[in-house]
Amino acid sequence: MLQIFFAQYNSMKYRKRFYFFLVIVSILMSSSFKSHEKYITNKSLAANFNLSANDLLLHEVPVLCYHQIRDWKKTDSKNARTYIMPPAVFQKQIKMLVDSGYHFILPAQLLAYSTTNGTLPQKPVMLTFDDGTLTQYTEALPVLNRYGIKAVFFVMTVVLNHEKYLSSQQVKTLAYQGHIIGCHTWDHHNVTNYKEDDWKIQIEKPTDQLKKITGKPIEYFAYPNGIWNSKAVEVLKKNGFLGAFQLAGKQDIKNPRF
Repeated sequence: MLQIFFAQYNSMKYRKRFYFFLVIVSILMSSSFKSHEKYITNKSLAANFNLSANDLLLHEVPVLCYHQIRDWKKTDSKNARTYIMPPAVFQKQIKMLVDSGYHFILPAQLLAYSTTNGTLPQKPVMLTFDDGTLTQYTEALPVLNRYGIKAVFFVMTVVLNHEKYLSSQQVKTLAYQGHIIGCHTWDHHNVTNYKEDDWKIQIEKPTDQLKKITGKPIEYFAYPNGIWNSKAVEVLKKNGFLGAFQLAGKQDIKNPRF
């Protein structure tokens, strides 16, 4: 099965809700997307940060989310296996998307499309990875490189440089290669439970750490368990984020990009 989240702004159409950031559907998507002639360019997104909520995305764009890329073990529970993608299956899924004419986009393209009438390629799709597990680098990255695909890596900084997780150097390499590094908090705690210093510990410090590692601004955020509140949106804006990804829940019409 494929883990997929529909990033959209005008309507919420989901076939099945299941778990953090994911909606499980078949990889063989039959939906037709609006055709576009060329890729968009990054149009000074910071300048458009406070655009009206009326500037909304008109068409759905699928955002695929992966966690661990490894073979299942006997000790993996049924629930754990929904977060674990065997490498051979991952390779087949990516090859199927490429062979089917899908084009992989990045958040800046989606944001420009939704706010400044930027164009997207035919069959746009975004590829993301959560948590920062090592197999995303050892198993997934070679496949991405084979097809020239750029993706988004939402890193949880508490596990940086730990066994089975990305190292700071690997995160730096991903950013250098053109992949987008996003923040996934310090240790995956639900943002709705934050009090006082939690905002600094979970969002501000991890963001600063990732900025220092990559040498680039950290502009996108993934909510742990897909859960958010208005305070989190406020803090993300204050820290320079341009958008955030949630579960398949109802969006805030005032802040659809968050």
